[in-house]
Amino acid sequence: MIWLNYHHLYHFWVTAKEGSIKNASKKLRIGQPTISTQIKSLEESLNQDLFKRQSRRLMLTEAGELVLDYANQIFTLGNELMEVMKDGTFTRRTHLQLGALDSVPKSLVQALIHSAQETSPCTITVLEGEGDYLFRELQAHRIDLVLSNFPPAISNENLYFSRLLVKNPISIFATKKYKPLRKKFPKSLQVQPFIMPSFHSKLRHDLNHFFRINNIAVDVVVETQDTSIQKLLGAEGMGLIPLPEFAGKELVKEGKLIKIGPLEGVTEDFWLVSSPRKIPNPIAFALMKSFLWKT
Repeated sequence: MIWLNYHHLYHFWVTAKEGSIKNASKKLRIGQPTISTQIKSLEESLNQDLFKRQSRRLMLTEAGELVLDYANQIFTLGNELMEVMKDGTFTRRTHLQLGALDSVPKSLVQALIHSAQETSPCTITVLEGEGDYLFRELQAHRIDLVLSNFPPAISNENLYFSRLLVKNPISIFATKKYKPLRKKFPKSLQVQPFIMPSFHSKLRHDLNHFFRINNIAVDVVVETQDTSIQKLLGAEGMGLIPLPEFAGKELVKEGKLIKIGPLEGVTEDFWLVSSPRKIPNPIAFALMKSFLWKT
């Protein structure tokens, strides 16, 4: 039987995360030659090269990516073991790592967190970022699930599982000074100031398509992917904002905005995405099958 040297694996793991032996040396406070020797010993025991040099950078090989995936799970479990023993509960807490696009409603992230905790005791990490980055992290198994407002590209359909959670109708909201725009809507939107999502989002392209086929030219004064900023600027009266119905209703109820009118056929869709794994996270697996979001 071949025994795995976890000390060597740990030094490989830190080096892969830090991106270089030099950085790992600083992190671990041990010499670079020691780390190099231990990684070499790990490679010899596995009979695989784990790193390759590319343009003076240390890159993982295909085998290295696989070993890193297992190392992530091994040392995550180790950390969970220490936490369980420290707090004295003696109840295993699964670690669930979630990715969420900046444009995903915080209420959706909150609902997913609550559903995960109801499924089983767990520790949850939430990482926010852009779609390309989060999907790469998902494919590398550094996160378990991604909340997105668009599915992965069709060309990558074998790399991911995706499930449509909800289709939210989009309406235009604004302060009361824009109330006259309700008449002759949507033609009344012509040359009006708009606070729009950026071109990173599918919604922006759908909005542009709607305005184009209806021969409406709007004045885009602000572009931002952050829905919180959109709402703040809209409440100041800077311009009109396209929002999902559920989000707009909250602001209408608070008296900050009024609904000008619905954009027929325009929706913002939200997806839950995972990636095939040899050892699936049990909570992520359950959420992919059964999570529902009631707006």
